[in-house]
Amino acid sequence: MTRPLRYSINVTLDGCCDHRVMIPDADLHRHAAGRIAEADALLFGRVTYELMEAGWRPFARTGARPDWMEPWMEPFARTIDGAKKYVVSSTLDRVDWNAELVRGDLGAAVRRLKQEPGKGLFTGGGPFACASAPWPAA
Repeated sequence: MTRPLRYSINVTLDGCCDHRVMIPDADLHRHAAGRIAEADALLFGRVTYELMEAGWRPFARTGARPDWMEPWMEPFARTIDGAKKYVVSSTLDRVDWNAELVRGDLGAAVRRLKQEPGKGLFTGGGPFACASAPWPAA
């Protein structure tokens, strides 16, 4: 049995998928934190990893909320901070933030990760979704 790879992306009614311009609410953050908590690990491309790290890691490290962060965002920040992360990138030299760099054949890497025991993998992001679509068995 393989652990599932689940995909999620936030889309507004007008079709916007850009996390930097949409306005999330408490329900969205609660839902996202719950979905992340259901997975053993997150699978990110470089862009999503850098976006999430820049936004959520500082609070988790210091406990100091930036001006833009509402109190109801804190559980999401703690959840994503504690999650294991796999980062697919051919340009990054290293990652931290509880992350492991994935290089080479993306399909083979995802198949390997899916074979490991656990509850599942969780991914998101626009361009990365196209690259991480299901592959035939090797």
